Amino acid sequence: MKAKVIDLSGNEVSETELPSVFDEEFRPDLIKRAVLAAQANRLQPYGPTRLSGLKTSAQSWGTCRGVSRVPRIINGRRAARVPQAKGGRRAHPPKPEADRTEKVNTKERRKAIRSAIAATANADLVRARGHLFSGESVVVAKDDLEAVEKTGEVRKFLAACGLWEDVLRAKNGRTVRAGRGKMRGRKYKQPKSLLIVAGKDSGLIKASRNLAGVDITTVDRLNAELLAPGTQAGRLTVWTESSLKWLGETYGH
Repeated sequence: MKAKVIDLSGNEVSETELPSVFDEEFRPDLIKRAVLAAQANRLQPYGPTRLSGLKTSAQSWGTCRGVSRVPRIINGRRAARVPQAKGGRRAHPPKPEADRTEKVNTKERRKAIRSAIAATANADLVRARGHLFSGESVVVAKDDLEAVEKTGEVRKFLAACGLWEDVLRAKNGRTVRAGRGKMRGRKYKQPKSLLIVAGKDSGLIKASRNLAGVDITTVDRLNAELLAPGTQAGRLTVWTESSLKWLGETYGH
């Protein structure tokens, strides 16, 4: 499979042969497993302390008072400590010591990454994710892109190669979260836009990180979640020549 190589002005300068990893079998089951495991392994332990709800002066009044024998706070009538009473502790709260991590076999995780890389070259899968682009789904840029240090230059490049419309889609798709999460530091929901994969970081990451929905990474840090956000493969991706060379050396030609 061949792809066009474009410069910063969006002009075709040459053609390149894509590495054999782009011919990998599509395995959405492995991709989903790898992404969910990555998300689970980021979870922070949560739950109350072991004595939560038990630090109280409550004592039972005993019998012959015409009320239930639940513990009640001293100098009051409110029940405490027992989970069946209003104001009592939780019966079965989340356990901070619980192991919520998920393991994935090394070969399955690696195959999931290879499969997700191949899915970025499938135009049908890319459109199914909702990405907007004109031209081919595989965009290969010259290594000059890695040295870009201004956000405006990145914007001009994306506009020249027909990808800026997808960034606008992500920017206009930002919505306020519906639930309680608004109060917990995640007020907005931001759609994902394209992914830029570079061979090395020479300023591109800092120049692109302010674009709505755009993720930037070096090729050696690729993972299934970056390539398939939300477990859905086929992310619109921009590759540099050096990143494709690294893929060819790592996964074979």
